[in-house]
Amino acid sequence: MKLKDIPKEELELMGYDDIAYLILEESKQKMKITDLFKKVCDALGLSEQDFENHIADFFEILTTDKKFIMLENGYWDLKTRHSEKVIIEDDDEEYDEVIEEEPEEETEETDEVFYDEESDDDTSDDDLKDLVIIDEDEENM
Repeated sequence: MKLKDIPKEELELMGYDDIAYLILEESKQKMKITDLFKKVCDALGLSEQDFENHIADFFEILTTDKKFIMLENGYWDLKTRHSEKVIIEDDDEEYDEVIEEEPEEETEETDEVFYDEESDDDTSDDDLKDLVIIDEDEENM
C-alpha cells in the first residue's frame, strides 16, 4: 500500500515506525533520520515545533525496532535490505600448540574434624545462668 493512498485519519492511528517503514519501502533508498522524520511529519501534517519535540522519540523508536538498521554516516534503512557480514578468522597457529597439563595429585579426604578450642563467640556461661529447664511432668502441674 502506498503512503499517499492511505487516508490521513488512518495515518494518525499508525505509529511513527509504521509510517517510516512505508516511506523507506517506497523510496527504496536509505535516508538520514532527520529527512525520514520530516517525511513522517509531512504525512501526518505536523508542524516544525512537533518535529523538534518528537525527533528524539523517533530516534528511540528506530533504535529499538528490529525492522530498521542504522548505517554509517547517520543513515537508516530497512534491515531486510541488508545482510550482516560475519568474518570468521581461522587462526591455525592457535590450535597447533598442544598444552600438556600435569596430572593433579590425588589427595585423600579425611573425616577428621578440627574444632577451635578457643571461641570468639560473645556467648559465655554468664548468659546461661538464668536458664531454667522445665520437665514435661512439672509443666502439667
